[in-house]
Amino acid sequence: MDLRAVVGGFKNVTPLPGLADAWYWSPARTLHFAGALSADGRRLLQLSGREDFDEQLAVATLRFAREREEEIFARNPYLGTADGFAAPRTATGNRRVFDVVVGIAPEVHDFYRVENPALTPHVRLVFPAYAHEFSGRETLDEAITRYRMLRLHEFDRRDPQPFLKMRYANTRTRGWSDNPGRGFTKERILEQELRLLENAPGSFVEFENRHGVVWRVEWHDGPWLLAEWGTAAGPLTPEARDAVEPREIELEELLDFAAARLRDRNRSPGITG
Repeated sequence: MDLRAVVGGFKNVTPLPGLADAWYWSPARTLHFAGALSADGRRLLQLSGREDFDEQLAVATLRFAREREEEIFARNPYLGTADGFAAPRTATGNRRVFDVVVGIAPEVHDFYRVENPALTPHVRLVFPAYAHEFSGRETLDEAITRYRMLRLHEFDRRDPQPFLKMRYANTRTRGWSDNPGRGFTKERILEQELRLLENAPGSFVEFENRHGVVWRVEWHDGPWLLAEWGTAAGPLTPEARDAVEPREIELEELLDFAAARLRDRNRSPGITG
C-alpha cells in the first residue's frame, strides 16, 4: 500500500512541521489527527486529539515512536510501551509528566474498519502515557479493554488510570464481582470497596497491580487485615490464603498503601509489599 498517497487523500491534510514524512489532518473542527511513516515506511504511526491537541506533543510522540517502535512492541505485540519519553511543556509552560509512549496494534484499535478497512493493518496508534497504566502482559482481550478504558486522546490528562484488577464480595452491601477472576476497574472503585469492608465480616477485596502482585484485604471486628501473596494468576485458593499471615492496618494507611502500590511509589513505613 502506498501510505503517502493514502494519507495525501485525507481531508484537510498538511505536512506536520518539524518531522519528515509526517502529516496533520482535521476532518472536523474538534477532531485532530497526526501521523508519520515508520522508519521502514511500511506502517503509519498515528495519534489523535480533541480540543487540547498540541502539535509539539504530537511531533515528540511520533518521533519517539518512530525511533523506538521495535522496543515498544517487543514485550507485547498488542499493547506495548517504551520508557524514557519526555513530553514538551505546554504553551503556557506547564510541565507534562507522561513518561512512556504506548503503541496499539491494529487487532486492538480496528481503526478505519468502516472507511478504509485495507488501511487498518498498516496503522499502529501511538500516544503519550504513564508507565503504571500498563503491565506489558496484556492479552488481546485485555489490551482492547485497556484501550477503551484510557482516554489516550486527551493530551492534557493528568489523572492516570493505574493498571488495576480487582475481585471482591461484600456481605453487607451484597455487592460482588461477576467475573470469575480479577477484572479491570478504576482506582475509585477499589477505594470505595475497601471503605465498605467496615462492619462487613466475611467480606474481602483482592487487588492486583501491573507487576502481577496480589493483595487481599478483609475486615474483622475492628481493624482491616492486609496480606500479600506475590504473583497469583487467578483467584486465591483457601490453601493459598491460609499460608500467609495478614497484618492489621488502619483504613487511611491502607488507602495510601494501595495507591502507592498501583503507582510504584515507595513502600509505606513498616509495611511490606
